[in-house]
Amino acid sequence: MSRRPQRLSHALAELETARKRTLTLTDCLGDDELMAQHSPLMSPLGWDLAHVGNQEEIWLVREAGRRPALRPDLDDLYDAFRHPRADRPALPLLSPAEARRYLGQVREQTLEVLAASPFAGDPLHVDGFVFGMVAQHEQQHDETMLATHQLRAGSPVLSAPAPPRASAAERLPREVLVPGGPFTMGTSTDPWALDNERPAHAVDVPAFWLDTVPVTNAAYEEFIADGGYDDPRWWTPGGWEHRRSAELAAPGFWFRDGGPAWLRRRFGQVEEVPADEPVLHVCWYEADAYARWAGRRLPTEAEWEKAARHDPATGRSFTYPWGDTPPGPEHANLGQHHLQPAPAGSYPEGAAPCGARQLLGDVWEWTASDFQPYPGFAVFPYKEYSEVFFGPSYKVLRGGSFAVSPVACRGTFRNWDYPIRRQIFAGFRTCRTAEEH
Repeated sequence: MSRRPQRLSHALAELETARKRTLTLTDCLGDDELMAQHSPLMSPLGWDLAHVGNQEEIWLVREAGRRPALRPDLDDLYDAFRHPRADRPALPLLSPAEARRYLGQVREQTLEVLAASPFAGDPLHVDGFVFGMVAQHEQQHDETMLATHQLRAGSPVLSAPAPPRASAAERLPREVLVPGGPFTMGTSTDPWALDNERPAHAVDVPAFWLDTVPVTNAAYEEFIADGGYDDPRWWTPGGWEHRRSAELAAPGFWFRDGGPAWLRRRFGQVEEVPADEPVLHVCWYEADAYARWAGRRLPTEAEWEKAARHDPATGRSFTYPWGDTPPGPEHANLGQHHLQPAPAGSYPEGAAPCGARQLLGDVWEWTASDFQPYPGFAVFPYKEYSEVFFGPSYKVLRGGSFAVSPVACRGTFRNWDYPIRRQIFAGFRTCRTAEEH
């Protein structure tokens, strides 16, 4: 029996879910705020709005559908590599109304291309890859737009219920043992995996102990209170230089207002920093310094993925920590259903075979690894997605955050950023090498 109807339905659902979120993040603001630059680190939200439409036109209308270009004049304007974010407000961008009209015109043709797709033959069409790629691209920009909302000054415009509370009665061990030995890293079979996740390959990882949960705000406060930001012993030379030049003294958006308690600004609201949440908005240098202060280290990318995917009982590598079942609300904090991480220890049904929790969702987790290609890497379908970023300038993050859509979050998914970045929804957990006897 053909699986085409199922693939078509899945692709359509993911495209519609991404678009609904894009509009949620933009319809809540007036035109002036959509076209303003809320931080030089970020594009105007109106740029992102039209950019996702331009990418959809390029890949789904033109490449997959072999149809004439609708707006070739927009290709340069919304090319992320041609115009740095800080320069984009000065460009002759589409107004929000024009951008929404353009998105509607592109989507109308996209639906026709989707309905006619064979889901086979052309590599772009096999298993609906190109539709999944575009849905993931839009969701990644939605996460970036949510980060812009966090940087935006002004009254709150977004709301969401708090995540479920962890069981107070439960006592988890501080760390879990990940046994040594080989495992299969990456994938060669996931139809919507992106090129940097491929191909699957064996990696031998020695045994190590990993934090059961991400480092919490309370634990990070101990680092601050112990003078961690003032002691160069815990920082790499580059990290110490950045800490001093950027005057880092606490995670991003934390501050004190005359009292002893740390406060934070979260999407326009000021609140006391919750002790039991995973720490958020720390750069790689801060995460690395904390780990050194604690007598531990950041896990390598291979260690993180083995902890998240490897099942010692079967020798298999799961798609997700809990198995191959797609994420549900019982498994992880994903998809912007909440606007903050869940308390550490939440989501027992999402635990990995090693016992670690919250490896997917809540906060991106910095790893010790530079962003590099896997053995046998091949560009597909364009080098600007991964290849141009390979090298020592970028550190790998794993696991996704509360701002990540399930379509762009799996055990093999790789994110990367500069080690100075703090506006992203990133935290970390630490590990230590297991002693050999």
